[in-house]
Amino acid sequence: MNKTFETHYIPTIVIGGGQAGLVTGYHLKKRGLPFLILDAHERVGDAWRRRWDSLRLFTPARYLNFPGMRYRGPRTSWPTKDQIADYLESYAKKFQLPVRNGVKVDELRKDGNRFVVKAGNTQIEADNVIVAMANYQVPRTPSFANELDRSIVQVHSHEYKNPSQLQPGGVLVVGAGNSGADIAMDVVGSHPTWMSGKESGHIPFRIESFIARHLLVRLVRFVGHHVLTLGTPIGRKVRPKLLRQASPLVRVKPQDLIDAGVKRVSRVTGVRNGLPSLSDGTVVDVRNVIWCTGYRPGFSWIQLPGAFDEDGRVKHDRGMANAAPGLYFVGLHFQYAMSSATVIGVSRDAERVVKVVAQRMKNRGSEAQKFIQAVQAA
Repeated sequence: MNKTFETHYIPTIVIGGGQAGLVTGYHLKKRGLPFLILDAHERVGDAWRRRWDSLRLFTPARYLNFPGMRYRGPRTSWPTKDQIADYLESYAKKFQLPVRNGVKVDELRKDGNRFVVKAGNTQIEADNVIVAMANYQVPRTPSFANELDRSIVQVHSHEYKNPSQLQPGGVLVVGAGNSGADIAMDVVGSHPTWMSGKESGHIPFRIESFIARHLLVRLVRFVGHHVLTLGTPIGRKVRPKLLRQASPLVRVKPQDLIDAGVKRVSRVTGVRNGLPSLSDGTVVDVRNVIWCTGYRPGFSWIQLPGAFDEDGRVKHDRGMANAAPGLYFVGLHFQYAMSSATVIGVSRDAERVVKVVAQRMKNRGSEAQKFIQAVQAA
């Protein structure tokens, strides 16, 4: 049975209504360009609200300032995930950004000179599409996860909220990045906790200290935003490595985990008798497993040949898709700088992409005007 689509035309579509999408919308509106933001969540900011309850930003509130609106709150505080979500919602309301919530995009393809965005029974044609979301969207777990005993509670960090989701007994946190460290600290107070894996280093100072808040965080921010970029030799050199490896631990330090009672164990490599098996041959007898194993690319809905490499990574030049003129990205990890996917760096990338969109629309308008004049003169 053929599906009937309700078709609309909008010059520019922004897919994703999180921080990247909203800041992109701000710059589009500032230039007077017609656009619409599509977001799968029911409410602006829900991508943050749905994360674990104890999550806080790694940088002080003084840096949570999108263009045109400062964050309202103590400048030296560390905003919670709900405060960030509310800030995003207030931002969308202040600038009356056209966000259509509850719209999940099923497909993006090209039809002639226009892009076609399909979402449910709605089809939107556009001259430009800006995909405003991070590289990784789909929670990743190892292939042997389904071999664990069915009585074991399994939760990915994407769905984890608080220890009430777990059953009595031990917890194995798989993954030693920032998510794994934060969540291990969250559950160790109520459950015997093991953490598997090796962290990729840690920042050697306490970010909550006075000197860190007023000096060191500012220095790290400067390096991540201005030094480690595609515009510097060192930035171009380290970018491939930073794209592959996990970020160093920021708030929680390895000694914090030990002091809290978290038992460090080697990497999980499989399952034995229904229980997690480690690289050293040990079997961990736990009743819960929290997978802090990251994400994989979630762009399979983009049906544009040549847009991605063999690993599913976007082929782009500072957000401009190489294979499809008119397709742009904002919010990718190290899109231009180490800060590109953060609340600190996303605006700069968004502004540059919107500038290119504006020039493209201006050129198209000039071409159309010349065509009309030629027809009139004939």
